[in-house]
Amino acid sequence: MALLILRVVFICVAAGIATLFFRVGFSGPSYLPYLVIAGLVLLSLGVIAIDIFTPRKQIEVISAVYFGLLVGFLLTYILWVALAPLIPDSPYTPPIQLLMAAVLCYSCTSLLLQTKDDFRFVIPYVEFSRDLKGMRPMVLDTSSIIDGRLAELADTNIIDSQVVMPSFVLAELQAIADSNDRMRRARGRRGLDILNKLRAHPKVDFQIYDRELPEFAGQPVDMKLVVLAKHLDGKIITGDFNLNKVAKVHNVPVINLNEIAASLRPQFLPGETFEVRIVKAGEGADQGIGYLDDGTMVVIEGGRYRINATLTVVVTSTLQTQAGRMLFAKVEDGVRSAT
Repeated sequence: MALLILRVVFICVAAGIATLFFRVGFSGPSYLPYLVIAGLVLLSLGVIAIDIFTPRKQIEVISAVYFGLLVGFLLTYILWVALAPLIPDSPYTPPIQLLMAAVLCYSCTSLLLQTKDDFRFVIPYVEFSRDLKGMRPMVLDTSSIIDGRLAELADTNIIDSQVVMPSFVLAELQAIADSNDRMRRARGRRGLDILNKLRAHPKVDFQIYDRELPEFAGQPVDMKLVVLAKHLDGKIITGDFNLNKVAKVHNVPVINLNEIAASLRPQFLPGETFEVRIVKAGEGADQGIGYLDDGTMVVIEGGRYRINATLTVVVTSTLQTQAGRMLFAKVEDGVRSAT
């Protein structure tokens, strides 16, 4: 409602400004003032249309342009006051002033746009804080993108922080997609598809970080991720075991996709029963192997010779590793297999 009122008032103000042309003597046809009014109203409608069709405006970009122009004009005025006694009046004075203003405004705006990730400029004051949404930004690595589960996690609306894609990780992903090895090429292309899904997701604030920090010089990709996460005061999302360890050594928070998946798997305690289908023989003399719907492997004592049968089994113990969870069970006594 507030935006609707603002737009109606803006159109009325534009029409009111156009009526000022009635005070100016026109040498043309009598309908010319009405054409001016209609033109200004159409211009205001065009401005409103542009505003409506660009709903996702970034306050940091708008603020950077605002402050860049403001500082540029201020510096132009101060510099011209200092140089005016040294420059004689001539027909070239106005063009020189405009050129100076253009150069300074461009330089200030460009500087602020390139450093908007370090400071957030909010009208009418400058708030010295990092560009964050939610608690902390999440910095992606290559494994978390290729994994694919991050896109499914985003569909649950659980991600409320800014998702940051470093340009060097994007370059690594592109190199994998262009690899001569068919498997690596398929993984890289899958990662690019997942990345496009994240970018197009309406609930994910996705940003590509393309700045080169001085600390990046000579560092491998994993260390660049750690340095960037420290710089942004963010977290790393990964499925890489080694990167997980390196980040923890540097006191950088890590979100491990494997740990998230493991924590969401159904919990089975010793003594609980469930049904599972035996798909193959195990390594033990009397062991069979089955799998739960989430991929958890179940080692069943007494199931070696009952492959392709669905049995009711009793959990005897569980084993949790970095690679996932394993269940150990035995065939329940007195229960026949279901075919």
